[in-house]
Parts: sequence; structure tokens; C-alpha cells
Amino acid sequence: MMAEELSEYMLAGNAVAGRSPEHALMHEISESARKITAELNSGYRTQGQIRALMCRLTGKDVDASFGMFPPFYADYGRNIKLGKGVFINSGCCFQDQGGIEIGDGALIGQQVVIATLNHPLEAADRQSMLPQKVVIGKNVWVGAHATILPGVTIGDNSVIGAGAVVNRDIPADCVAVGVPAKVVKRLEKK
Repeated sequence: MMAEELSEYMLAGNAVAGRSPEHALMHEISESARKITAELNSGYRTQGQIRALMCRLTGKDVDASFGMFPPFYADYGRNIKLGKGVFINSGCCFQDQGGIEIGDGALIGQQVVIATLNHPLEAADRQSMLPQKVVIGKNVWVGAHATILPGVTIGDNSVIGAGAVVNRDIPADCVAVGVPAKVVKRLEKK
């Protein structure tokens, strides 16, 4: 299996068995991601340099409207998809093997964690990984220190409060806060 095939395999939600050839390839790609993020995080970088490094990390074009304040960490890199006008604040950690899609205009606060992998509960199989995509809609604001768990979709224009743990889908045009995150307000469209 090649790197592109592995990415497609995980984006489709297929499990990666522990100690399998796919697992080894995933770790090889992760080493590349660690090298790129180490470069990104070592000293001052202009926004143009940051975008160029994010293009290398994701293997995709990153729009000129993208912005980031490093440091930034990604486990895999290849399964991150960024919309236009996305801003990622400092200290964020993306575990993107299962896929992370961030819509146009989204704001990701400081030290947000986005996880896309789970492990089986059975101890004998716990080395395996179960990827699930995270989708963050357009114009979403994710507050500082929030954690978004595997398989979650956050609808357009919603706000996730600081420190929230999002373990289920959040509809569009809502404010969700807490652990676990619950919708506390509907936002009116203007």
C-alpha cells in the first residue's frame, strides 16, 4: 500500500490493525509530519512561510487567506483539508489520520485538540486504530482549549466554548459549551 492509498483507506473509516504494514506506513508518514512541524515551530516564520510549510504537510494547496500562529502539531498531516480564510491559533494539536475538514472562515482557538482516532476497548486489540473524520463547518469559532473527538461534525456558524469537549455533532447556528458540550443557545441569522 502506498501513502495516498493509506490516506484514502483511513478517510473511508477503515480500521488500521496494530503492527500491520498499514500501521508501519502510517508511522512512516507521521515521521515526515513531525519533521515538517518541527521546521514550522523552530523560530519565527512569516505567514507566507507558514502557508508553504502547511502545503508540504497537507500535500494540498493552502489558500493565501489562511493564517496561523505556531506552534502547531499534526500526527499525520496528509488528511487535513483547510478552507479559505481559516485561522489556527497557537498550540493546536491535530490527529488527522481519520480526516479533518475545516470550512471557510473558521477560527480555531489556542490549544485546540482535534482527534480522529479511537482504539478498540478490548485490550487484546487496543493497538488497532479506528479512524473517524471530523468536519468543522464554515465560519465556526472553536474556543481555546476545546477538544473535538472522532466522528464529530460542527455545523456552519456555530461557536464552541472554551474548554468544551465535543463528543457528538453540533448543529449549525448554535453555541455549545461544557463537558460534554451541549447546545445552550441558537444563533439568529441576520
